[in-house]
Amino acid sequence: MGRIPEETIQEIRNRVDIVELVSSYLPLKRSGGNHQGLCPFHQEKTPSFNVNEPRQIFHCFGCGVGGNVFSFLMRMEGLSFPEAVKRLGERVGIEVEETPDSPAEVRRREAYEQLLKINDTACAFYHNTLLEAPAGAPARRYLRQRGYEGETVRAFRLGFAPERWEALAEHLKAKGFSASDVRNAGLVREGQQGRGDYDLFRNRLLFPISDLQERVVAFGGRVLDDSLPKYINSPETPVYQKSRTLYGLCQARDAMRHSREVLVVEGYFDLLALSRAGFGNVVATCGTALTADHARILKRYVDKVLLVFDEDAAGRQASFRAMDALLPEGLATRMVSLPAGADPDSLIQDQGADSFREAVAAAKPVLEVFMEDQLARNDDSVEGRARAAEEVLGRLRRLPSDLEKDLYIKQLAGRTGLAEDLLRDRRRAVVSSRAPRVQVQQSRRSGPLSPEGRLQRYLLRLMLADAGVRQRVKEAGTSVLFLDEEYRGAGDHLLKLQRPDGCLPENLVDTTQDETLQALLASLLLEEDQAWADDAGQIFDDCRRAVARGQLKMRLKELDSLEESARCNGDDEALHRCLRERTEINLKIKKSP
Repeated sequence: MGRIPEETIQEIRNRVDIVELVSSYLPLKRSGGNHQGLCPFHQEKTPSFNVNEPRQIFHCFGCGVGGNVFSFLMRMEGLSFPEAVKRLGERVGIEVEETPDSPAEVRRREAYEQLLKINDTACAFYHNTLLEAPAGAPARRYLRQRGYEGETVRAFRLGFAPERWEALAEHLKAKGFSASDVRNAGLVREGQQGRGDYDLFRNRLLFPISDLQERVVAFGGRVLDDSLPKYINSPETPVYQKSRTLYGLCQARDAMRHSREVLVVEGYFDLLALSRAGFGNVVATCGTALTADHARILKRYVDKVLLVFDEDAAGRQASFRAMDALLPEGLATRMVSLPAGADPDSLIQDQGADSFREAVAAAKPVLEVFMEDQLARNDDSVEGRARAAEEVLGRLRRLPSDLEKDLYIKQLAGRTGLAEDLLRDRRRAVVSSRAPRVQVQQSRRSGPLSPEGRLQRYLLRLMLADAGVRQRVKEAGTSVLFLDEEYRGAGDHLLKLQRPDGCLPENLVDTTQDETLQALLASLLLEEDQAWADDAGQIFDDCRRAVARGQLKMRLKELDSLEESARCNGDDEALHRCLRERTEINLKIKKSP
């Protein structure tokens, strides 16, 4: 994809009215200088989603998202920035012409688009075979026996691969696709000893896997009997990476946005069963473990993840691996327990959708289940309880919340009989062995701001309003005035934007495509009518002191690990040095105003 000229982007930005755009997705009502509505990105009953027409920005004071017309459409439709520019260009009648790519980039883009065309053509072939062709009769009977009629089949574009070895290969050749391109799409295998290419999928029910733009990128295939392998999936290609793709996400994202939670299942039929029963917020992994990339994608839409995996040992281990990816993203993760031998499909068919809702309501935090699992795996001896405690403490480091860590340590102490202080000391030792440096980051997304956080926001507000304050910040350095990395980045951004005449650009939110920075700038701009401190000198001095205190506190946390290491190694000299430094730091903190 070529580069879109900045003047084209600016013209589209000037012509699109953000109130009109947002109103096409949700109702807005005027409230003072803004328009307000219920946020489309999280569930709420009282409107906290604000759209400011003069500045052409939006911000939700509930979940923290914010930005301009492009970022709004990107979030709503799952588009890239160039795709959002083109969509809005069409809306206001501006043709988006791109500057030419290099020959290599052109070839790469054309190859990518060719793979998508091949997948779409294959999807239509398989879908038509299932619905109408005589070869699809066994699959039609199979689906009817499982209770799946035409509506679900069409909504998910299910298909059937005929039993013939070259059915798809011949069809794609007749459509004009080259053999090499079809091989690159992963749909055929190269024949040997003079034989032609043959189909990867044969005599299988097919589940098309789509990206967020609803383009088919791969397929999953299931046999109609008990033969093995039960499932096979497309290999990875330039358009399909298993670690970043979730089956059903394009159909589920709206329901996920509104409920702020998602059900994650392992099987395609589990997803279809839940969707048919009215659970729209469900996705499935594509034959792989849940990854950190999956977690980051889910975090765009939800706050809570409900894992609905098999109840056997393999299913529990899959849940615990998923926990390792989900917890660091701050996603509340729970395990849904189903009756022995049941899966979502069989449970709903046998006992109805209400039985599954009851199981979801009874879901337990995954870390709590992990603790129970480790205690059950190890015997009740001193060594067994110690091993279980070590495993749980190792997982606690993935929690971003210190409050949650503390509560789980209390629970672990009660279950093992070990002292809380001992468990806390041991957790610090586990952390220090795996992460030598302590990094503190605060989230803008949820929870009340700390006093230091409020001070830093006030200073940023002053930087927006006063060139003199920006000059003082530049002279002092943002690292001296901003403890929080996100606020420090915003301060650096404002200093970089300042023009020679000392002014800032009018449309600040449009000066970056970073979603986090856009949201922070939008929130600061929309807070201007709210009460905030106006003593610039006091705020400046308070920020400087807050950073100094924060750095001292961070050093105290580092000393915890260093002291533990010194004790373990019997290094009395190092331990004394740490204790002396700790005393000096505590005196400095006590003396600071």
